Amino acid sequence: MAGTFSRAHYEHNATGGCGAAPSLRASSHSARRRRSQGGAVMTEPTPPSAPDHAPPAARRRWIPRAMGGAVAVTAIAVAAYGSITSAAAGDDIHASMTIIAPAAAGGGWDGVARELQQAQKANGLVNNVQVVNMPGAGGTIALGNVSVLNGQANNLLVGGTGLLAATVQFNSAATLDDVTPLAVMVEEYDVIVVPANSPFQTLDDLVQAWKSDPRALPWTGGGSFDQLVVADLALAAGIPPSEMTYISSDGGGEAIQALLNGTAQAAAGGYPDNIDQIESGRLRALALVADEPLEGVDIPTAAAQGYDVTLTNWRMLAAPSGLSDEQVGDLTDLVLESTATPEWADARARYHWTERLITGDDLTTFLAEERTRIERLYEEMGL
Repeated sequence: MAGTFSRAHYEHNATGGCGAAPSLRASSHSARRRRSQGGAVMTEPTPPSAPDHAPPAARRRWIPRAMGGAVAVTAIAVAAYGSITSAAAGDDIHASMTIIAPAAAGGGWDGVARELQQAQKANGLVNNVQVVNMPGAGGTIALGNVSVLNGQANNLLVGGTGLLAATVQFNSAATLDDVTPLAVMVEEYDVIVVPANSPFQTLDDLVQAWKSDPRALPWTGGGSFDQLVVADLALAAGIPPSEMTYISSDGGGEAIQALLNGTAQAAAGGYPDNIDQIESGRLRALALVADEPLEGVDIPTAAAQGYDVTLTNWRMLAAPSGLSDEQVGDLTDLVLESTATPEWADARARYHWTERLITGDDLTTFLAEERTRIERLYEEMGL
């Protein structure tokens, strides 16, 4: 695709990447550093209330939990917003930077934020870098707060597939149109797994059993992104996603336990979250959800087995709105310089992230296409 380059290509030209959002059971319940003429270089948490389009019964179940949750989320958001605004003075992005992780410490978005912080500090790209965690509503609490930091260039918001999905699922007031997307940096792949004692030896074995009675074969996953992957697989298999049974788990560890104790028969989850259980023999990997096989990973892709499922968990950075073209260019440079550091390369290896750099007009097109894709999946699930 135009505007997509490998790391080697970028470096040659420049030197001279879930908290889990609760889900209803579907069955019932090109860079400025060396920018081209095209202007582009490329290579999860409980919502405070039920979505407006939730079924009435489901909406009632949300109410008692939502009231207490909303108070907690609001308190966290207010405190975190104070941290952002207090650090937002000035406009020198190399003097100070605040990186906002739209989830609690320890999750995937937090990992991106802290690895980026380390890369910038270790290489003198930014003198003072702080990470602020702002969890809530699948990342949309943080998105809403960043959307009002108009013109304040020294703030970066971590996001990705999950954040885009949350804006759709929860019909959030703030969307990615209200900030300035700078770059997709990496992507992570899901893997389809079953318990080691499962009768399903291949993805096709699993799908054929699923097709015979979709509601009777329960799935699980660690977050809303994983549910989208299962829905995408259902479509590829000719199964109405509205008929699938999906049990949302609070993170990858809980999803694995649901598999091992028999609550679910299959799961979709991030490869890094499942690698230990796969290698130990407790889980059997049936398919990797990726465009191409992952180097060093002996798991066939779903596409190679006849199921066109390629939704990836990409990670991105965005800045506030109201920035000049020069500020956007400087921030894009900073992001690409950060991802070219040894520290970031080490992080990619540790987290099993695959590099995917998308900026400029290509990024605008990519985000629009992903939103359309995600909207369709939610519509197919009836959510």
